[in-house]
Amino acid sequence: MKTRLDLIKNWIIKADNDLKSAHHELSFNEEAVTEAICFHCQQAVEKYLKAYLIFLDIPFKKIHEIGELILLCETKDNEIGAMEDEADILTDYAVNTRYPDSLFMPVFEEAQEAAELAKKIKEYVLKKMAGKIGQDPAIEVEQVDDEAHKKYPG
Repeated sequence: MKTRLDLIKNWIIKADNDLKSAHHELSFNEEAVTEAICFHCQQAVEKYLKAYLIFLDIPFKKIHEIGELILLCETKDNEIGAMEDEADILTDYAVNTRYPDSLFMPVFEEAQEAAELAKKIKEYVLKKMAGKIGQDPAIEVEQVDDEAHKKYPG
């Protein structure tokens, strides 16, 4: 059975992989597939925030809105709200870049900004959790069962 710490680590691994994919695509410079970069940045931020919500022991529903996730975090972290407006821009990349209904093609500079923003949120979340996981034994030993997956869904 997994612990809350296992869930946090797994979300961070998935987020890191999304960010790694975005940075790899960015290395192609002007030939980069910008909608893929922006999508992976949105996914990374969503996953970092979900890891942080689990760390804060804040239940969440299966949502993809970055602003909503930040509002949830804000119930225990007043500082994170300062990033809400800036970060919520990434929410558009979750859908608009994936479907042909709206042929949304971010320019390279937008993709770079999305990657910088994702990195900024990653650093913020990891800094907030750094050193504190060991101070809360519940995070390391609390068993997560099927009921907890309702508390922390994807």
